[in-house]
Amino acid sequence: MLADHAADAPILRLDRITKTFPGVKALSEVQLALYPGQVTALIGENGAGKSTLVKVLTGIYQPDGGQITVDGTPVSFPTAQDAAAHGITAIHQETVLFDDLTVAENIFLGHAPKGRFGLIDTAAQRRMARDLLDSIGAEIDPDTRLRDLGIASKHLVAISRALSIDARVVVMDEPTAALSHKEIHELYDLVEQLKSQGKAILFISHKFDEIFKIADRYTVFRDGQFVADGRIADVTEGDLVKMMVGREVDQIFPKRTPNIGAEVLEVVGYSHPTEFADIGFTLRAGEILGFYGLVGAGRSEFMQALFGITKPSKGVTKIDGQIRVIRSPAEAVNAGIVYVPEDRGLQGAIRPLPIFQNVTLASLNRTPRKGFINLANEFALAREYTKRLDLRAASLDTPVGNLSGGNQQKVVIAKWLATQPKVIILDEPTKGIDIGSKAAVHDFMAELASQGLAVIMVSSEIPEVLGMSDRVIVMRDGRMVAEVSGPEMTPETLVRHAAGIAEATL
Repeated sequence: MLADHAADAPILRLDRITKTFPGVKALSEVQLALYPGQVTALIGENGAGKSTLVKVLTGIYQPDGGQITVDGTPVSFPTAQDAAAHGITAIHQETVLFDDLTVAENIFLGHAPKGRFGLIDTAAQRRMARDLLDSIGAEIDPDTRLRDLGIASKHLVAISRALSIDARVVVMDEPTAALSHKEIHELYDLVEQLKSQGKAILFISHKFDEIFKIADRYTVFRDGQFVADGRIADVTEGDLVKMMVGREVDQIFPKRTPNIGAEVLEVVGYSHPTEFADIGFTLRAGEILGFYGLVGAGRSEFMQALFGITKPSKGVTKIDGQIRVIRSPAEAVNAGIVYVPEDRGLQGAIRPLPIFQNVTLASLNRTPRKGFINLANEFALAREYTKRLDLRAASLDTPVGNLSGGNQQKVVIAKWLATQPKVIILDEPTKGIDIGSKAAVHDFMAELASQGLAVIMVSSEIPEVLGMSDRVIVMRDGRMVAEVSGPEMTPETLVRHAAGIAEATL
């Protein structure tokens, strides 16, 4: 049931908002309306544009087009301070607080009440903090050091800080990600309090049970575009899933006739104290195995453990039936496993170095002559693999940082292929690259599989997962929740498993 404010005009409205980054149109003429006393759920796949919209809403990004209105008056937010001045605040999954300050100091950091001579009035600050904490039912001493609080209490401090600017619009971005079951229900109570105070709330969550528990309205984005909005009471979970994914698998993906060979990799019981548990599967030569899941599913964390970047608490890796102990990336490469990370700039390439040195970095043992690195051999090796990937650059001396995102990705892939692996892990292989480069990466993935390489692909893009994979493993909350193949590989099936939606609701 909607609050008494339901008949009111929206506090804030975004109309035809557009935001473009180099090679990517993150938002394309989207719209959003937030009403007093109501919770609006913003729903969409990873990459739908939700985070970009929040940054526009809070003054971090400026839109390239469109209009923002508050109480019907056009406004702009050149800075985050301007957004706050209009009563807009955000509570993110990762709270930005300071452990060595008190609760009161964290709440009023940057806008503390002043007394005589412009000094902070600590008594007033403590009193005002107490009033804010009381208003949301938080039994926390304002003088407590933040380091002495649990995660849930820190979230309450973050909420109090957000409300200390007299917010009218509160953005909650995945607010329950780090909370226990009890703490989540306490957050629900807090949301009801904020609604009763007439605040408009934008709630972003991948968890459908939360959305149907507390949201009054919904807005769905897909691929940076507005799809639909309306009242939660008028839709089912299945309706929202179809809106999120509502498209056929793109036909740009190469036609493949899988030639599946012998088992190359077996993973048994991989677990980590905090990131994932009991991961196990097999992978065969010539196979592309997709991993799908929502934010926080644990896919990348597992892949990094499999490659030896982090250490699992337990688990067994077998290559060609032989147990291999992998405690470092070097041991993984020696075992025949390579990993192309999602963040190619930070983890995949050394951007100031030229292309040829990046490509040969992991396989210098193939280039020496009489114990010394041979430049001609380096160039020959780099030329072989960059040619296979159709890398476009003026020369192999070009610094990687000067290349486009798609060509940087090709350099990273070439580096690992030069080690002649048996298993290649591609983590979000086409993230942030243009459509032409995406097609080139997809073609090359298909070529690798046809040559007998075993491929693991982690992707948040449903068309990519369905268009490229022979099988798909779905993860949620650090666990494998489904393995699908054949006719089961549909957008609705993947989202249902990833979001924990009962099949009967579709």
